[in-house]
Amino acid sequence: MTNAPRTPRPARRPLRTGVLLLATMTTGLTAGVYTDWSNTVMPGLGGVDDRTFVTAFQALDAAIMNPLFLGVEFTGSLLLIALALVLHLRSGQRAALVWLSVALAAYLVSVVITMGVNEPLNQQLRSVTEFGGDADFAAARALLDEARWTAWNTVRALAVLTAFGSLAWTLVIHRRPTAA
Repeated sequence: MTNAPRTPRPARRPLRTGVLLLATMTTGLTAGVYTDWSNTVMPGLGGVDDRTFVTAFQALDAAIMNPLFLGVEFTGSLLLIALALVLHLRSGQRAALVWLSVALAAYLVSVVITMGVNEPLNQQLRSVTEFGGDADFAAARALLDEARWTAWNTVRALAVLTAFGSLAWTLVIHRRPTAA
């Protein structure tokens, strides 16, 4: 056996590159959405009355439930990161595998937070459809638990930013020559 550098099969490198680039882009978009909600949307809504908060949050929540965000960004990122990891398994790029694993783990943390905290809180607010007066809007707003929602959203934003940074670094590593 020799320790000569292995070169990847030519047909696989463009595929790995393309999938890795798409994973990085979609993850960056998702990180931007979560970061914007923590840094602009929730602070902006925090200072408004209950009626405005509930109405605006419900409208924003309905708008984000679209195929572009849910399919391409949120779910697409997860699938593309996993596919990039699988495609790199036989590439001989151990460092890339480490950073892809970090990206996948960090992104999975954000999915768990989304499904375990943010989405259930969204669903509670989504379930309120009839309002008789100011007290109903105040009760609906309390269902969301703004402080909890925002704190966990910030954690998931940091998790996705970690995934994005890991993927960006993987792009750098990916361009290096492959060694056995």
